[in-house]
Amino acid sequence: MHYQVVSFNYRHCDLQQRERLAFRDEEEIREFLRTLEAFDFLLEAFVINTCNRIEIVTASRDNFATFHAVLGLLSRTRGINFYELEKSAKRYEDKEAVTHLFSVVSSLDSLVIGEAQITGQVKQGFKLSYENGTAGRELNRVVSYAVKCAAEVRNATNISENPVSIASVAVAQAQELMNGSLAGMTGIVVGTGEMGRLAAKHLLRAGADVLLVSRTRERAEALAEELGENVRVGSLERLPIYLNRYRLLFTATASPEPIITPEMIEEKALDRLWFDMAIPRDIAEMPECDVRIFRIDDLQAISKNNHALRQEQALRAGEIVDRYVEEFYRWLQALSVEPVIKQMRLEIAEVVEEEVQRALRKGYISEVAADNVRYLVAQAFDKYLHRPTKNLRLASKESDGSRAIDAIKMIFEIDTSDVDPRTYKNQTKDTQS
Repeated sequence: MHYQVVSFNYRHCDLQQRERLAFRDEEEIREFLRTLEAFDFLLEAFVINTCNRIEIVTASRDNFATFHAVLGLLSRTRGINFYELEKSAKRYEDKEAVTHLFSVVSSLDSLVIGEAQITGQVKQGFKLSYENGTAGRELNRVVSYAVKCAAEVRNATNISENPVSIASVAVAQAQELMNGSLAGMTGIVVGTGEMGRLAAKHLLRAGADVLLVSRTRERAEALAEELGENVRVGSLERLPIYLNRYRLLFTATASPEPIITPEMIEEKALDRLWFDMAIPRDIAEMPECDVRIFRIDDLQAISKNNHALRQEQALRAGEIVDRYVEEFYRWLQALSVEPVIKQMRLEIAEVVEEEVQRALRKGYISEVAADNVRYLVAQAFDKYLHRPTKNLRLASKESDGSRAIDAIKMIFEIDTSDVDPRTYKNQTKDTQS
């Protein structure tokens, strides 16, 4: 079994490409996963779908075939040339894939290091696939370990103190461009999801009033009640009026098409700052409009100061990730060796019994002596296998221990593909203590 991550993220895949690749809703993700899982070499898969990354995480029998299946399916469903996709995809395999996923969940691979949302987004992506029947034991192991790793990163470093998000970076940039203060200003927030909620909270902390706009007025009213005073609810129909009255705009909707277009804009003596935090984008290109627009990728450069401030803690966090990756593989190998040892002993027991029965049939031993012979031979095998078993368990704790385990499985023709290693969980703990 192999792990793989096929990644299209902000580091190597531009905004336009990510917009075309982004999944628009959960049902689209479910259908993609159901189609992908139909390939017999693919065991499990789930999707990480955020404003900064589209990543397909898989467990499979064949990484090469899986990579091409993922690209082929994305090419067909998105209408993007296969070779164009291949150029913008970053491929992580096995240990590198596990390291990458641990770094993502620990928010070390984020646009803004230490941002608070990514752990929950990955867990939600796995949960969706698990409920869809397209992810299970193999990916649950790695996600569970990744979440434990992220928890230690948060506890052992201050990388997530005063958690930073794209929304907070956007509000901070607006504050800087408005001479350090947003007091008395009104910020339009379009979208009442997590990003919109964060933008509204940061605007309030900066002293601004908030005008919430949503396709679902009930959600906007509920969020306004949660956030308290200085928040009011507007209507989507009146959005063009708001755009030409207020200077600040923050958008984060799930609309598949831009909701703000050039024809909505009037020429005004108004220094407008707009922050589009959505993928696909909420704000269309505005070539003739006197509006300054910041999009997701623009915020990367803005967040570099944050990156520099946290770099020392990021290095410490990276060491934690490396340690957890090593521990994860030792745990996996320890789980995998116990079924092999158990199967060896079961097969020896079968051989002993066959030979005892043969000796009885041929008259070599009597019925009275059979139990003693059975015990004697079993004891001889146990004594002979004690040292190899001990060495195999020790080897399983080494980084390349899987090679020794695979060699034993091949030599003795042992198949453990249908064995649930959790059966040996307690025994594994005993051997590691």
